[in-house]
Amino acid sequence: MTTAITKVGTLYRQRMASSVREGVSKKSSTFVVSYRGISSAKMNILRKDLKRKKAEVLVSKTSVARIALKEAKQESLADSIEGQMALVLSNADASEVSKVLVNFAKSYEGFIVRGGVLDGAFLTQEQVKTLSDLPSREVLLAKFLGTISAPLSRFAGALNGKTRDMISILKQKSEKGG
Repeated sequence: MTTAITKVGTLYRQRMASSVREGVSKKSSTFVVSYRGISSAKMNILRKDLKRKKAEVLVSKTSVARIALKEAKQESLADSIEGQMALVLSNADASEVSKVLVNFAKSYEGFIVRGGVLDGAFLTQEQVKTLSDLPSREVLLAKFLGTISAPLSRFAGALNGKTRDMISILKQKSEKGG
């Protein structure tokens, strides 16, 4: 019976390590969070909020996650793991996902965002907080397009103004008969 339990435990650790490695390598953003004293009901609320932002929560044993992250060449992220932990994985807008995590951490004392990886670059706790302060991708794109189109709009307005002036001059000349 003991060997069957050992095999199940080994299989579980291997599957969990595989999920961690695969998640980190296939997702554009990964965040490490630790939680202590957070009820499962509150964690389910967090899961639902993250799911709306197209992110998933992967709870793993600390030792398994550390090994898997080191195998995935994410040593800095592996070193940030502490206590009860979870990984938040997503290909969605990292700013939106980090907003959810940082706001949850503000509401619950035992919840700490330890760090993350965004497109292969390690993020510290402070950088994750800064990321959460950024506007969403859609807002940034709209501002960018506005910035690009503003000079063109002014140029078109200036051309229209000169055309109006020219028409006004020609109209006045034609009224004078001359």
